[in-house]
Amino acid sequence: MARLVCIARIGAAHGVQGAVRLWTFTRDPLAVKDYGPLLTAEGDRSFELTALREGRGFLVVNFKGITTREAAERLNGTELHVGRDRLPATGEEEYYHTDLIGLSAVTTRNEPIGRVVAVHNFGAGDILEIAPSHGPSLLLPFTDPVVPEVDLASGRVVINPGDAIAGKAPAPWPIPQPGGPSS
Repeated sequence: MARLVCIARIGAAHGVQGAVRLWTFTRDPLAVKDYGPLLTAEGDRSFELTALREGRGFLVVNFKGITTREAAERLNGTELHVGRDRLPATGEEEYYHTDLIGLSAVTTRNEPIGRVVAVHNFGAGDILEIAPSHGPSLLLPFTDPVVPEVDLASGRVVINPGDAIAGKAPAPWPIPQPGGPSS
């Protein structure tokens, strides 16, 4: 089975007939209906949309077989996934987070740093979490100056360490060094 990608999260029940609030992670929120059945992260449960409408900042949806408020309440917090192969192709310089996870990270001099283990976004842009072979993870902004190259075919991202990351200039906060002592 293809790698699963989270495209939505179920929120609170909405009304008394089994509807729920749904937050989507797709460019077009209404596109969630185009993916067919949605799966839990484990792939052991499937949800089929039977109705969908826009709410205030979220969608209101009904799923086949969910007809009471109590059943809807039990779904709160459930993340919904589809296979990566069912997502639209990305444009140039666009990546799904799932495509980046697992890539090796090397410096601009092709020196190994570690592997991308997660992509975070706390509101100010994407951050790559890179786990070196030993020591604490590195959190680096996923920006062109810091990550000048993503090569999915070769399975790597190139990191421009810059002066602060390489330890040549003071950084505004401590930055762990690969292979260095952890703080």
